Amino acid sequence: MEINRTNINELVNKCNVRPDKDYGQNFLIEPLISERIVAALELNKEDKVLEIGPGLGSLTHFMVGKCDLDVCDIDSRMIDFLKIFYKEDVNYILNDVRKIDVSKYNKIIGNLPYNITTELVAFLLLNSEASKMVLMCQSEAFARFFEISGEKYGPLGVMLHLLGESKKLLTVKPGSFYPAPKCDSCVFVFSYRPVCDREIILGVYKMCKTLFLNRRKTIFNNLKNYSNDVDKINEVLNKLGIEGNKRPENISPNEYLEMYRLFNLSK
Repeated sequence: MEINRTNINELVNKCNVRPDKDYGQNFLIEPLISERIVAALELNKEDKVLEIGPGLGSLTHFMVGKCDLDVCDIDSRMIDFLKIFYKEDVNYILNDVRKIDVSKYNKIIGNLPYNITTELVAFLLLNSEASKMVLMCQSEAFARFFEISGEKYGPLGVMLHLLGESKKLLTVKPGSFYPAPKCDSCVFVFSYRPVCDREIILGVYKMCKTLFLNRRKTIFNNLKNYSNDVDKINEVLNKLGIEGNKRPENISPNEYLEMYRLFNLSK
């Protein structure tokens, strides 16, 4: 069923599916935007797709019949609502997506709950094997994910850059949702690089989580929390041409990759 600004009030009242703030629910009510988001996933019949937080099915509506679709929602009201309209055409998972096996899906889509966006993106990157993800998040979160220098740059941005390629699809204004959030949202497309070594990237991510704990300290001092070998730290920084007084936010993802390799993979 198409969800739009004309039928949204009737649906939430008749079916008792008012959005729950605890779950960060905001229902997309612009079908043209929903259709564009789904189109970016480039579906075909062979795809095994996971939709995260389908809500009332704004995106689901445009995927039914085009792929093998699982929808996962922590809110039983949403699952019950979708079953009314899509019955056996969709596979339903009533659970927190962070507690399910996401490795079996080759494509993932969803309007991410604002309150766990960063944690959820990290979970997907570390656990899924999807070739493509189309996700919506707060615009502010998007900036944190994809900056590769400066105050908003961090471990997740490093991992996203090293694992694949990201591009912004569109900005969605608050008026396109029910209820309207207090910020713009951003839809982005993430595609994995098939040649990347994900185990190495995971190691880089864990290293960066240590190095970014004290952002205002120098990279040299932060590295002492990662390695007890001061001589090795100086050797690695010299090989990379990185001055020890730089801050973690001034070092590129590729430099972090080489740093990890020198600490862990060099003979």
